[in-house]
Amino acid sequence: MSKSILTNRKAYRDYEVMESLECGIELKGSEVKSLRAGKINLNDSFARIEKLEAFLYNAHISHYTEASYLNVETDRVRRLLLHKSQIERVAGKLAQKGLTLIPLKVYFNDRGFVKLELGLCKGKKLYDKRESIKRRETDLEMRRAIKNRR
Repeated sequence: MSKSILTNRKAYRDYEVMESLECGIELKGSEVKSLRAGKINLNDSFARIEKLEAFLYNAHISHYTEASYLNVETDRVRRLLLHKSQIERVAGKLAQKGLTLIPLKVYFNDRGFVKLELGLCKGKKLYDKRESIKRRETDLEMRRAIKNRR
């Protein structure tokens, strides 16, 4: 059973997730301790593939207070751990117009390793967002009506 640390709800609101994949993330020891405390922020973060390596940008992992001088920069670029075949497949899909890699979720897997769920996403237009909100509100109203009917 994996233990979820953070879900990037803003990504689900602003992007349409076409496909998702699990990858590891290269971290220092103090960063793992901060993640165990839940101190990560994925707002405005994204992943990019450069020279057959994947990197995570703008992910903010706060300093671990007990680490003193062993802390690393909070917004540093972190390498993502993917197989070469996965990187090539994703790079081919990213070549399409309008697709980007967005981190969706950070969690610990069964073995205690930090994993990142990346989404191959396409940006939503304003009218798509309004449609999603309208659909959610009508579903909520239907559930309320059914509940009150009983």
